[in-house]
Amino acid sequence: MTEKENLIIAPNPHDPALSTLVSGIDHNGKAIDTKVVTERALTLYLNSQEVVTMMTIGDHPELLAIGYLVNQNMLAKNEKITGVDYDDDLSVVVVRTGVETNFEEKMKKKVRTSGCAQGTVFGDIMESFNKIDLTDTAKLKTSWLYQLTKQINTAPSLYLEAGAIHGCVLCQENRPLVYMEDVGRHNAVDKIAGWMFKNKTNSSNKIFYTTGRLTSEMVIKTVMMGIPILVSRSGFTAAGVELARQVGLTLIGRARGKRFIVLSGDHRIEFDSKPEEHEEEDGKHRRKSSRND
Repeated sequence: MTEKENLIIAPNPHDPALSTLVSGIDHNGKAIDTKVVTERALTLYLNSQEVVTMMTIGDHPELLAIGYLVNQNMLAKNEKITGVDYDDDLSVVVVRTGVETNFEEKMKKKVRTSGCAQGTVFGDIMESFNKIDLTDTAKLKTSWLYQLTKQINTAPSLYLEAGAIHGCVLCQENRPLVYMEDVGRHNAVDKIAGWMFKNKTNSSNKIFYTTGRLTSEMVIKTVMMGIPILVSRSGFTAAGVELARQVGLTLIGRARGKRFIVLSGDHRIEFDSKPEEHEEEDGKHRRKSSRND
């Protein structure tokens, strides 16, 4: 069975809507065609209120919309969604709830770019963040971590095909479950949050993997989803580490091949496998990752 078949949702690097060939020249002046990812606007409405315009590759718009609202604390975990309407021609997605939410009066139009700065985290998110109690019973065996990084980094993806994109993966033990990609890492996170919300997924036994940096916002979103373990192939920011330690999130960075660094929550790590028993990461995956670090 292939890695794609093991995943509940897997990247589709061959979807013509997600990338296109662009002509150019290489370092030798030779004409080439290279694959680049798409980037399109998607406007999100919560009932009748316009919330935000996001730049995205365009797949899974419904999950992206729901996950965005959940991670921005605009939808409570027990909120009932009565419908999600998506219009591809208008590039609009509308999430409908049974009653008006408390956030609709507060909202002003915001444009969210494909860059790393998001600028839409509300103050009350931190109040909720500080109340979240992450389980201490969750464990991460180092053998699982080595298997996960290898499976994720070798799975067919736009990340490997074209670069200029971030990936996020919801995992359980040594199994990747849901693999999402987008031009902004927050979009990829939100798609997974949307899938978890729709499927009422238990988050306490999950592991979250990202190709992006371990920033304060990445830590906040992981904690808001109730996931106790966050792993990245990239590095840390001081604010991200501080917040992770504040709530006891297990924070693992620079996880490539048989190497990794834990800067928070090491009580959940079980060293059941020796690094020398595993191979170094293939060079081609290191080269691809440098575009997104």
